[in-house]
Amino acid sequence: MSAQPEEIERRWTGASPIRSGMAAPHAEPVVPLMNIANILTMLRIALVPLFVVALFVDGGHDPAWRIIAAALFGIAAITDRFDGQLARKYGLVTDFGKLADPIADKALIGSAVIGLSVLGDLAWWITLVICGREIGVTLLRLAVVRRGVIPAGRGGKLKTLVQSLAIAVLLLPLGGWLASAGMWLMYVAVALTVLTGLDYVGQAMRVWFAGGPGRTRGA
Repeated sequence: MSAQPEEIERRWTGASPIRSGMAAPHAEPVVPLMNIANILTMLRIALVPLFVVALFVDGGHDPAWRIIAAALFGIAAITDRFDGQLARKYGLVTDFGKLADPIADKALIGSAVIGLSVLGDLAWWITLVICGREIGVTLLRLAVVRRGVIPAGRGGKLKTLVQSLAIAVLLLPLGGWLASAGMWLMYVAVALTVLTGLDYVGQAMRVWFAGGPGRTRGA
């Protein structure tokens, strides 16, 4: 005998969606793509072409525009410090942020040193060392990504900080000992660039020979 509609309705309303003693599965929170950390990263990317334009106005040696270029560079560099902190503190880490953040960093530093070299304010060998290190590290990261993850170290963060300070000083229309101080800062930045690059090579080799597919190194 077939069940009547009233009986079917009672069965459905009386049934519990979750059996007794079983907890509902915990859903992972969905991180929105448009969060404050990613917005800051995109702002940094958007500032790069504006910075380049300001740097080359009137042949690149107009004092007012050099100050504007330095200000744009400083704003972009500051966002680099805060977007990562906000992402980790408030759980806003996304795949887009992991990809876009290092791209934004390399675009900002690379455009600055290349621009200064084109204007004759920075030796090309310094630019080649800085850009070559970043390209090499990126290739190493891609080579070992399936065997492990190399965490960002304090040396790399210090390298980026000193690079940014040196570039900011060289961008400003300064002379005398202030200009010399900017160059000395840049020499320190180059030394840190080389040392951290060699350290990264060592870590990559350890991950390659000690790690296996799917294994990661803790931070």
